[in-house]
Amino acid sequence: MAQGQSPIILWFRRDLRLSDHPALTAAVETGRPIIPVFILDDLAQQMGAAPVWRLGLGLEVFERSLSQIGSRLILRRGNALGQLQQLISETGAKSVYWSRAYDPEAIERDTLVKSTLGTQDVRAKSFAGHLLFEPWTVATKAGQPFRVFTPRWRAVQGQEVSVADAPPTRLPAPTHWPVSDDLEIWNLGAAMNRGGRFVRRYVKPGEKAALDHLDGFLDRVSRYSNDRDSLGLDGTSNLSEYLSLGEIGPRTAWHTVQRAGMMGVSGTEAFLRQLVWREFAYHLMFHTPRLLTGNWKPEWDGFPWTTDPDHPDVVAWRQARTGIPVVDAGLRQMYVTGRMHNRARMIVASYLTKHLMTHWGIGMDWFADCLIDWDPAANAMGWQWVAGSGPDASPFFRIFNPQTQQDRFDPDGAYVRRWIAENQTEPSDTALAYFDAVPRSWGMRPDAKYPKPVVALSDGRRRALAAYECRKSQ
Repeated sequence: MAQGQSPIILWFRRDLRLSDHPALTAAVETGRPIIPVFILDDLAQQMGAAPVWRLGLGLEVFERSLSQIGSRLILRRGNALGQLQQLISETGAKSVYWSRAYDPEAIERDTLVKSTLGTQDVRAKSFAGHLLFEPWTVATKAGQPFRVFTPRWRAVQGQEVSVADAPPTRLPAPTHWPVSDDLEIWNLGAAMNRGGRFVRRYVKPGEKAALDHLDGFLDRVSRYSNDRDSLGLDGTSNLSEYLSLGEIGPRTAWHTVQRAGMMGVSGTEAFLRQLVWREFAYHLMFHTPRLLTGNWKPEWDGFPWTTDPDHPDVVAWRQARTGIPVVDAGLRQMYVTGRMHNRARMIVASYLTKHLMTHWGIGMDWFADCLIDWDPAANAMGWQWVAGSGPDASPFFRIFNPQTQQDRFDPDGAYVRRWIAENQTEPSDTALAYFDAVPRSWGMRPDAKYPKPVVALSDGRRRALAAYECRKSQ
């Protein structure tokens, strides 16, 4: 089949949308038939229980979106290169397009795909789309990657963000469609067990839901600076899960909020700054991939963190039974909704890494299993930032005091009451849901007494500071 009439395989990954999609736009502009494909390869199957379950919901909605514009989503399972080669053989495709990924394993996979297909007379081309700025396009005056956020924020403030592409109204279909797997047979929610039934109440997957969330956020963006840290308020954008799976493009979020600012709405810069924090996480992961697996600051390699995931203190933390209400509330919110308030994430992470002196990797892996908005770069940077081993300009001894944090960001106790049932005469449905959402093997009961702190806050702080001083003297 000649190049001009051959289909293009459009390989979707974490970009389950039709608008703001450069690879899709480029494919449509060729006028050639397009075969949308999603491959459940090893990297996708390695995701934790909650994110892979959420992926399944996203794929289900995306299948319907494609059908509405005369197309369909071909599902395949197995090695990415092997499945693409099989599809090329079946369809006569001469081109494969995809949106870039930036974690080291995905880069290795995509590099192999591109080089191998290139030797087989197939054009393999990757496109931007997951970020506002490609990691190699933003550098210090000396041409080096940024290591601190604020200078990077200043560096991109004056850069132009290209306008998001409009969604196509139709996709040209091939003469014959290749065989597709059945999404239901993949059973992507298996590892969620009974927890999925509860989390599902809080999830609205898909591009339309993402755009609706963005529109709703515009009604409260003027309060974003003040409200985003308040645990009891709906003060955040709630876009993280959509950005993670690419159900909304970052350019769409950027320009929508920026336009509101140009029309006089206050608070927009604070949100745009948070989008660039996301970019900073990817910048760090791309330039220093050890962020995902080891201390970003190598001098922390000898720090005496606990590395036993089954240590009793770690188990108590994982089960949201630390005896510190705001810590347990954050974890319980995650088990019931699949998400956790960003301020709570910092408190929960600080308590594990500082008060319980536990290695950040244990918490990072647990979040990767439990969060529906899991993002490899943001999760790793967040944990290392709080632990002190990452790109935080503040020293290790900045230790969040959970009680002080609760007094400041949940002064009326609404957040804690929403998620902690023990000691309440009439606990809320959300607080009671924790006991049904978590594994039965944990043996949790709402009539049990709330535990005493596994580590007193003052003792935990003293221990962390002593370890820090010891490390400095070595």
